[in-house]
Amino acid sequence: MDTMQADIEGMLKLRTVAVVGLSDKPERASHEVAAFLQRHGHRIVPINPNHAGESILGERCHASLHDAAQVLAAEGARIEWVDIFRRSPDVPPVVEEAIAIGARGVWLQLGIVNDEALARAKDAGLMAVQDRCSKIETTRG
Repeated sequence: MDTMQADIEGMLKLRTVAVVGLSDKPERASHEVAAFLQRHGHRIVPINPNHAGESILGERCHASLHDAAQVLAAEGARIEWVDIFRRSPDVPPVVEEAIAIGARGVWLQLGIVNDEALARAKDAGLMAVQDRCSKIETTRG
């Protein structure tokens, strides 16, 4: 099994996923994928500064991974992996924040590729996947 496949399987076993760039619009891919993950037993943690404080898919939306991590820590929980719906050039700061909060993995959705950010995540010991859809990979498992 290649390392990306191992990372895919490893992350999908984790239950708490922050969805960076989660839209409140049901027709957007981020919303569809997050709702799917939620239906398959994952707790989603919406991250979108434009909707901070609002509810998306029944969960409170946060402005940043850092803000969400603090709220979850107060509940005795943590963000286990980060599903990223941002343009490829916008990924590096999200990966840095994922590392800083102690996430175990980062997932760049289908069509999102940033080799440098992926290498940075790997170097920091995180599982890392890019250019794959977590919904599609869940249905394969």
